[in-house]
Amino acid sequence: MIYDASLDELLQKVWDGHRINATEARRLYALPLEELGALADRRRQLAKAKAYGQRGNEIVTYNVDRNVNYTNVCNVYCKFCAFYRTEKDDDSYVISLAEMDQKIEETIALGGSQILMQGGHHPKLTKQWYLDLLAHLKNKFPAVNIHGFSPSEFVHFREVFGEPLEKIISDFKNAGLGSIPGGGGEILVDRVRERISPLKAMSSDWLEVMDIAHRLGLYSSATMMFGHVETIEDRIEHLERVRAQQDKSLKRKAESGNEKMGSFTAFICWTFQAEHTKLKAPTVGAQEYLRTQALGRIFLDNFENIQSSWVTQGLEIGQIALKFGANDLGSIMIEENVVSQAGTTFCMTVPDMQRLIKDLGYEPHQRDNWYRLVN
Repeated sequence: MIYDASLDELLQKVWDGHRINATEARRLYALPLEELGALADRRRQLAKAKAYGQRGNEIVTYNVDRNVNYTNVCNVYCKFCAFYRTEKDDDSYVISLAEMDQKIEETIALGGSQILMQGGHHPKLTKQWYLDLLAHLKNKFPAVNIHGFSPSEFVHFREVFGEPLEKIISDFKNAGLGSIPGGGGEILVDRVRERISPLKAMSSDWLEVMDIAHRLGLYSSATMMFGHVETIEDRIEHLERVRAQQDKSLKRKAESGNEKMGSFTAFICWTFQAEHTKLKAPTVGAQEYLRTQALGRIFLDNFENIQSSWVTQGLEIGQIALKFGANDLGSIMIEENVVSQAGTTFCMTVPDMQRLIKDLGYEPHQRDNWYRLVN
């Protein structure tokens, strides 16, 4: 074997916590999986020591929340989605306030403090319908955070309501919206998006929503759904765009001195689930998931938190992901309707979460949406 001094320099650079570029990321991607995982775990340790102090390396967090899909009616017909319905389908729906209240009451009873509320791009729901829903939930359940409406939904709202994004997001926040999920990120490369979801928000739209939301004081997550028609270079370009937006949001917050401005709280990636979808693409397995998550931890040096995706990978791989850069096991997901429609139906309880974390020698702690420890 020929000694490669430049590779040693790159590995040391990663170990020391320095930023890498796209070319270096592509080189790291080719490392043996165990070696890449060790580097990602090192970066996790550096990030969590910064966040929680000396105990940071011992803490792994989880959340208790519920996915609530307020409608399955959608007019963008993404090829990778098995959840959407048209208005004419017999099983299409729009949730009632009574149904919503019941779901939140069940969530609270199980120790939850948040709902993840997303839906299809319904062509006929009015702005007032959404504002009334938010106001109702905030008034009835003031302690429950509404983590709702992905960027693609906001782009859809802009078209349907005929209003600027800033006004819509501001009005939603004033009505009770607490934070924004990163759904609809898929791959932030337009060439890819035009193949898998041509009627959905493009990359610049997704990033614009996040930029405005952060400026208005809302925190959000960033996601990546991979393992379909994209290349490794596309995944790295996605990471570059997310990191650049985080740089912008954090710089704005620092320069303004306004701690109320938002940013990304976490990065979550998962693999394409093919069953019952129209997208004909080869799926990838657990090793590719772990490799991509590990690369995400190393590349996203301005993200404190990386969340494991046990929902798509299963409990065992979700646990192993905690050694590949993740510091959070996600939520018990009291209800999940989207990836389950594509054939993935893994379940988790709080005792399951705690056991998986403890079995690796970590301390399990419940957290809120902003990664503040609840217990």
